[in-house]
Amino acid sequence: MSKPYPSNPFLQHNFAPVAAECDAPDLVVHGELPTALAGTLYRNGPNPMFPPLGGEHHWFLGEGMIHAVHVEGGKASYRNRWVRTEQYEVQRQAGERLISTGFGGAPLPGTENIKRNVANTNVVWHAGKLMALDEGSSPVAMDGDTLETTGSWNFEGKYNGPMTAHPKFDPKTGEMIFFGYMAAGPATPDISYQVVDRNGKLTRSETFKAPYASMVHDFIVTDEHVIFPIFPATIDVERIMKGGPVIAWDPDADTHIGIMARNASTDTIRWFKGDPCYVYHPMNAYTTHDGGRTHVVADMMKYSRVPLFPSADGKKAPTDLLDEQGQLVRWTFDLDGNSDSYTEEALSDLGGEFPRLDERFSGHGYRHGYYAATKRPKVPGASFDTLVHIDLESGKRREWDAGVGCYVHEPVFVPRKEGASEGDGFVVSLVYDTARNISDFIVLDTDDISKGPLARVELPARVPFGFHGNWRDAG
Repeated sequence: MSKPYPSNPFLQHNFAPVAAECDAPDLVVHGELPTALAGTLYRNGPNPMFPPLGGEHHWFLGEGMIHAVHVEGGKASYRNRWVRTEQYEVQRQAGERLISTGFGGAPLPGTENIKRNVANTNVVWHAGKLMALDEGSSPVAMDGDTLETTGSWNFEGKYNGPMTAHPKFDPKTGEMIFFGYMAAGPATPDISYQVVDRNGKLTRSETFKAPYASMVHDFIVTDEHVIFPIFPATIDVERIMKGGPVIAWDPDADTHIGIMARNASTDTIRWFKGDPCYVYHPMNAYTTHDGGRTHVVADMMKYSRVPLFPSADGKKAPTDLLDEQGQLVRWTFDLDGNSDSYTEEALSDLGGEFPRLDERFSGHGYRHGYYAATKRPKVPGASFDTLVHIDLESGKRREWDAGVGCYVHEPVFVPRKEGASEGDGFVVSLVYDTARNISDFIVLDTDDISKGPLARVELPARVPFGFHGNWRDAG
C-alpha cells in the first residue's frame, strides 16, 4: 500500500502529482479555436510517482510527465504519459520510491547503479524526435503522437554526457546547440559544448572549465556568439563532505559570464564579471555592430539570489519563485572594450518568470516578449496569475489576468501563419482553476492578450505546476 505524501508545499495543491495516464479526444471548447491553429502543445514537469524518502523533497526532482494538447480543425484532444526512464521503470516494478527526490544523501543499498534521470524539465522536437530533458542526463526520445518512450538518445553513440534542458535552435541553420555542466563528473567545473545539425548529427563537441562548479540551468546563443552564464549557486565538494547543501547560494563567488564566437573554440571564451545574482531563464540575446563596435545584448529574468536553494552558511532559501520574482533586465557586453564589466538596464517593473519569445527570432534582434507574472497577494498553493506581452521597443505591456484562484503556466508563442511578422500570432498556455480543481488550455491573440482567451479548452485532468513546453505544428 502506498504511503501518504507528507506536508510539503511542493506536494500540495496544484504541485501535487497526478496518478493516472489518460487519453481524452474531442474536448469541450468554450469560444472558438482559430482554424489557423493546428498542432500540439507539449508540456513537461515533475510528477513524483511515490512519496519521498524520509520526507525530504525538492520540486526539481520528481519524475517527469509529458502533457500534450493537440488542436486541429477547431477541435482539441489531450494525452499524458510518464517519461519511462530507467529510474521510472525500476521504481514502478518495486512499487515504491527507491531514488531520493532530495539533494544529497547516500543512495539506498542496491540502488547505486540505477541511472538517475528524471526527464522532467523541458520537451523539445528536433530531427524528427520528441525529447524529454532534464539537465543532468541524456535526452529521452518519445513518440510525438502516442507519447510512448522509445529510449535514450545519445547522438549515435557520440555523446553520453549531461545535456541542458534548454538547448537553443538556430532558426536559420536548423542546428540544435547545447551544453552540459559537471561534464567531468559530480561537482566538477567542466562544461561541455555541443552542436547538432538539423538531421540529428553531432558536428561539434568540446569541453572547458568554468570559474567554479555551479548549477548552470540555461545559456544563450546569438547568430554569432554563445553566452555561458555562471552564477553563484555553487556546488562545493568540501561543503558537501561536511554535510552542507549540495547546491547553495554563495555570493562571494560573484557572477561570471563567458562569451565566445560561434566559429571559435572554447579556449577563446572571454569572461566578464558582475555582481552576484541568479538567472534561471533568459528571454533572448543578439549581437550588434553599431558604430563600428560589437556588442552582445542579453535580456535576462534576474533574481538577486537563487530561489529554492539555501545559502552556503545554511540559511534557508526563499520557499518558492513568488517570494522574489525575477526582474526583466538587459545586459550589454562590449566585445571591443577592455573592461570585464557589463551594463544593466531594467526593461519592466513587473517581475515574473518563464520568459519566451517568437522563436523564429531566437538569437536575433527582436521586439516582442512574453512571460508569467504575479499581481495578487500570495496565498497557499499560489503560482503565477498573469500572462504578460511586452513590447521591448516601446516598453508598453499588455496583460491578461487569469482570475481569482486561477494560475497560469509558461506562455508559448505560435505564429499565426507561415511568414507572419514577428509577434503576429497566438499565445497558448495552461491555466489551473482552484475552484474546479482542473486545468484548461487557453489561446490568446497577440493583437491584444488583455481581451482574454479566444478559446478555453477543458482538460480532463489537472496539470500540476511544472516547467517548460513547446509547440509543434501539425504535419
